[in-house]
Amino acid sequence: MKKVFRINGLECANCAAKIEERVGRLDGVSQSSVSFVTTKMVIEGDEAKMNGIVEAARKIVKKLEPDAVMESA
Repeated sequence: MKKVFRINGLECANCAAKIEERVGRLDGVSQSSVSFVTTKMVIEGDEAKMNGIVEAARKIVKKLEPDAVMESA
């Protein structure tokens, strides 16, 4: 299953790379990518675990970019 999000307020290319790396390590994630230029995040993973993956990704975004908001694209 593939989900696409926008990270509004993403202000740091290094943070984008950290978000991509940490989301990619979550259980059930097969691939993640975050583009600093487009502020787009794509998560591919196990459909049965996707709700938990999305919630964990939101927490990662908030921790690394406190003012950023992750929204469905």
